[in-house]
Amino acid sequence: MKAFVPWLVVLAVILALNALRLRPLATAVAVAWLVYCIWTWVRPRRRSDD
Repeated sequence: MKAFVPWLVVLAVILALNALRLRPLATAVAVAWLVYCIWTWVRPRRRSDD
């Protein structure tokens, strides 16, 4: 459940911004979150040579 907290927070922020009729800002938050998730998925991993 702990792993879903950031996702739920971002979803709540997007829904709140949409409710406040700030759709361009909500879209920007959604796109930024998507880019962040993709970046953390495909970024090169550091190899430990120990």
